Amino acid sequence: MGLLTFSINVTLDGCVDHQEGIADDETHAFFTRLMDEGGAMLWGRVTYEMMESYWPAVARGDVEAPPALREWAVKLEAKPKYVVSSTRKHFPWTHSHHIAGDLRTGVQKLKDAMPDGVLLGSGKLATELDRLDLIDEYQLLVHPRIAGHGPTLYGSGLPNTRRLELISAKALRNGAVAMHYRRAR
Repeated sequence: MGLLTFSINVTLDGCVDHQEGIADDETHAFFTRLMDEGGAMLWGRVTYEMMESYWPAVARGDVEAPPALREWAVKLEAKPKYVVSSTRKHFPWTHSHHIAGDLRTGVQKLKDAMPDGVLLGSGKLATELDRLDLIDEYQLLVHPRIAGHGPTLYGSGLPNTRRLELISAKALRNGAVAMHYRRAR
């Protein structure tokens, strides 16, 4: 069984708005490495639609992009992408698959099928999966910013506190810190 790893950009005050992080070659290299290490991507519908609206065009070369972004886009195009949605059924982006029905069962089957693990990149979905005790690890890229607005990490709350064990912490040149935690069981 593969691990389910939640990874997201977050500011010091917990904001997970994708426009508030530092988007440079170093941060894209960080997420490209995480994607390379995992067997599949897992998103909620909103994140999928945001990604689908931009990255396929970058991968095709329809949008001008620096080499680090193009590398990310090409690798993302080839990666299996799983989407949890109760409102959308059709996902035309290459290698996209729908997870329908019971969330716990669907995600557990995905983890069981992916020995290299699954990389989760949706904040709202992470809250639901954490409530189901399905997240094994956290790879957070903490940016040196205070956004002062939401959406925030776990904004709708969790039923209890999660104890985590620090695996590693690495400062990037841009001031962000890559934090890797494992769930303490």
